[in-house]
Amino acid sequence: MKNIVLALLIAIIACGNLLAQKKDSIPQQDDLLSSLTADTTHPLKLLPDHILFTQRILWGQKGLMRHYSAFALTPENRARELKIRRTMLICHQSMGALTSLGMIATGIIGAKLYNGDRSLKDLHGAVATGVDIGYFSTAAFALFAPPKMLDERKGYSSIKVHKWLAVLHMSCMIFTNVVADQLESNPKLKPWHRAAAYTAFGAFFVAEGVIKF
Repeated sequence: MKNIVLALLIAIIACGNLLAQKKDSIPQQDDLLSSLTADTTHPLKLLPDHILFTQRILWGQKGLMRHYSAFALTPENRARELKIRRTMLICHQSMGALTSLGMIATGIIGAKLYNGDRSLKDLHGAVATGVDIGYFSTAAFALFAPPKMLDERKGYSSIKVHKWLAVLHMSCMIFTNVVADQLESNPKLKPWHRAAAYTAFGAFFVAEGVIKF
């Protein structure tokens, strides 16, 4: 229990630091949009060629948000969307920090549960549910944020590594949850459950690290 309290305190501090930083790669895109808006001699490209499927549903040329005049595809509205994107990505980072600490707490409790302390079963389930909520909320902030102005540059980048790792840890998170519902009837799945959970945490932690450094 002391470990959980400590993890929560660290989470609050980490979240505060992230919100205080308020840094993202978008300011230079804001400058680009401003310069393009001032240039009336060339047609303005407001959306990148490649955006996520989830972003296309909401923010594509015929996305759901385009049915509202406030989000019509104009330079002014795109400038507003980039501010929304910045806010959502800050939330993505903050929720990610909280979720990673929740994963640590879940791992500590889970290890004791595996060692025979059945009194922790309900606590483990409650903390795991909180992690699930935090994890998929973190993903939603990134998946449904408005797209940036430019396509990604070719070659290696920390953003691409972050996305590749996201595919890995999301797959492991889904597998962990599916297997968790079958552990009572099939205890042989416990090693797979634990391996998937640890892999999810490892990939999630590294994905956070490549963005920071």
